[in-house]
Amino acid sequence: MLAFLLDEHISPTVAAKLVARRPEMVVYSLSSWEAGAYLGAPDWDVLLAARAGLLTLVTYDQRTLVPLLRLLAEHGLKHTGVVLIDERTIHPARIGDLVRALEQLWERDRDLDWTGRVMYLTRHP
Repeated sequence: MLAFLLDEHISPTVAAKLVARRPEMVVYSLSSWEAGAYLGAPDWDVLLAARAGLLTLVTYDQRTLVPLLRLLAEHGLKHTGVVLIDERTIHPARIGDLVRALEQLWERDRDLDWTGRVMYLTRHP
């Protein structure tokens, strides 16, 4: 089942609103997951920790995550999914838009195997 880990650049309010709307959804903010142990950690460590926790990482940080995903692929290593967001598509301050888009993604793809999957999140109409 699809479960999200929201990186530190995404407001914890997003996780709270998602769980309020869909209590059965598993979603963590990096600031509260594992007692905040991964706040400020290198993206590589966060990506591997998400894999260990069977969580799909949700991030705006395309600049560093895309090269890390290539590196994983080159070494034949898997991840448990990454959802990339472009701030021109969903601005970080537009919390409601982000909540609706993640909820729609979860409703549509929650039962898929997210191993190795990477996708760009689009705004909910």
